[in-house]
Amino acid sequence: MARMLALLIANGAIFCLAAGAVHGQSTTRYADLVYSSGGLRIQAYLYKPDGDGPFPAVIYNHGSRVGRERESVPFEHIGALLTRAGYVVLVPERRGYGRSDGPSWPEAVGRDRGRFVPRLREETEDVLAAADYLRAQPFLHAKRLGIMGWSFGGVVTMFAVSRSPLFAAAINQAGGALTWDDVPDIRVAPIEAAERSTTPTLLQVAENDRTTASITTVGAILERRGVAHRTMVYAPFLPAQPGVAVGHRLFSAQGLSVWQGDVLAFLGRHLGATVTPAR
Repeated sequence: MARMLALLIANGAIFCLAAGAVHGQSTTRYADLVYSSGGLRIQAYLYKPDGDGPFPAVIYNHGSRVGRERESVPFEHIGALLTRAGYVVLVPERRGYGRSDGPSWPEAVGRDRGRFVPRLREETEDVLAAADYLRAQPFLHAKRLGIMGWSFGGVVTMFAVSRSPLFAAAINQAGGALTWDDVPDIRVAPIEAAERSTTPTLLQVAENDRTTASITTVGAILERRGVAHRTMVYAPFLPAQPGVAVGHRLFSAQGLSVWQGDVLAFLGRHLGATVTPAR
């Protein structure tokens, strides 16, 4: 970890090192940094196993958090899960979230459904810049880069793999499930992305999400095109808190025990951990 900090400080990217509790059982250290995307400064959290690597890596794209856009949320459960398995993890804050530059989603999009896809395509630029940032790090195995996202982060994941050959694996967790039935562009754009992607993809959704079609439709396209993939529709997820489309919460920390094994198996098949992390 000290070597990683020295490298990041040399790049002028590090703000701090923090410790985050994961389910109250352990701590996972991460570097809070910024990288450049066009003219924007994007905040991100970098998790790294102990050792010099080279390690495979995963970029994790988060979903929306209505009313809490400017909070910084490092997604420690993702960092802990993947670093224990031997992966570097980078969690960018979407533009307008946390300390990332740019207007927030409500400021830039509001209720204008015609702006949903253009905004997500803009955020895809930030994810591709994150890939460039990671691939420049000396502890990374540049050819073993994966990408993963939940909700709108799943849509951005599909956009990214449709535009770049850099990714060896992708995981789409309920991408577009909350808006698929209401926003026509959210139905069209991921379908177009699936028609262009050649990246092996794991597709996951809960049976009681708002819809499963945003995942099963993409899976059917990849199947027709002969792209390696797996589509998983989980049994209804019933968290303690009531609400609409509670199944969408499966891919929060609350549902980790349900899907973590499938995620690790898929990443292991397509990325593999080339270095065993120190214990």
